[in-house]
Amino acid sequence: MSHASPSPAPLITPVLIAGSAIILVAFAIRASFGVFQIPIAEEFGWLRTEFSLAIAIQNLAWGIGQPIFGAIAERIGDRIAIVLGAVLYAVGLILSSFATTPVAHQLYEVLVGFGIAGTGFGVILAVIGRASSDEHRSMALAIATAAGSAGQVFGAPVAEALLAIMPWQQVFVIFAAAILATLFALPFLRAPTTQSTGTEETLGQILGRAFRDPTFGLIFLGFFSCGYQLGFITAHFPALVTEMCAPILAGGVLAGLGISTTSALGAVAISLIGAANIAGTLLAGWAGHRWPRKYLLAGIYTARTIAGALFIALPITPLSVILFSLAMGSLWLATVPLTAGLVGHIYGLRYMGTLYGIVFFSHQLGSFVGVWLGGRLYDLQGDYTLVWWIGLGVGALSAILHLPIREAPQSAGARLTPA
Repeated sequence: MSHASPSPAPLITPVLIAGSAIILVAFAIRASFGVFQIPIAEEFGWLRTEFSLAIAIQNLAWGIGQPIFGAIAERIGDRIAIVLGAVLYAVGLILSSFATTPVAHQLYEVLVGFGIAGTGFGVILAVIGRASSDEHRSMALAIATAAGSAGQVFGAPVAEALLAIMPWQQVFVIFAAAILATLFALPFLRAPTTQSTGTEETLGQILGRAFRDPTFGLIFLGFFSCGYQLGFITAHFPALVTEMCAPILAGGVLAGLGISTTSALGAVAISLIGAANIAGTLLAGWAGHRWPRKYLLAGIYTARTIAGALFIALPITPLSVILFSLAMGSLWLATVPLTAGLVGHIYGLRYMGTLYGIVFFSHQLGSFVGVWLGGRLYDLQGDYTLVWWIGLGVGALSAILHLPIREAPQSAGARLTPA
């Protein structure tokens, strides 16, 4: 008697779509903060350091909150973690809209950072990872990461457009409503849960093993430079382009497209980075299923270093801004599915959210340094050149750190059962 072979698991699932939608909105808002640098500083007469520190604190709080929300998701439930994250995100944005002092902005950005942790990669990639088959997991993680890039495509230009017709305070309130609206996707976010097989490690055991493993330390340290570069560019690149780029020629192609100022070009640059990263992240997910992830990560950091060195060493023109944005964008979040996949591959899926959250803390620590140092050195020197070169140095170091990583799985294993 013949039996029909089971149909293969699909790549595109309701879990993937719902998770990607939440990430898209969360990152659209998060990617827009650089656009507010100059308007807020000019309204209150602040130094660049003040709002930069608020964004830096946001990124650090995101990093601190990521393993916490990962543990909440694994101990209590994914949806509870996401709801809590969305509410904190919205409350932080609304309170920020009333803030009139640097300290208030910096304090409220703690809430925003925790909100991003609950609605971002750490929690949702773990859900998608558990819901995906072994065959599709790398690509599914890449698609969800690319959704963050899609949000970046829209976030900065939407913020720029809204700022043209309303105060920045109202824009923050609109963004708060948008993040709460993502909760309508929660009913579709159903993923397998893990059950003990009798040999499965506890969270404490796997954390102890990971902390003793040099590979985990290398992954942790290597992710620092990614955060430094992404945090600095997201927060400061629009301002850098506004102030350091050569003027846009009247009657040129950009002017014909309605991009007549370097301020508008700065917002478009963030959008271009996000657009290019959709393709780059999907390519990274495809490649991560075929070649060692550590070599792909080393290659990404090397390519970033080369692209960044060429950009800052040559005259900054509208063309160089566009070319750099496309190059950097293709490498932007390509590290995320590779790093998350590496953690899941080596240590298993049961506590992937917590372990990736710990690694992600290094990313956000780097982001804090990049954002804050960018503002501090700008106030001291009047431009971003030195802080840019520092970022290239840590990126080159990260490329070297990934080479000795051992990719052999060490997970004790866990059985997945439908929720």
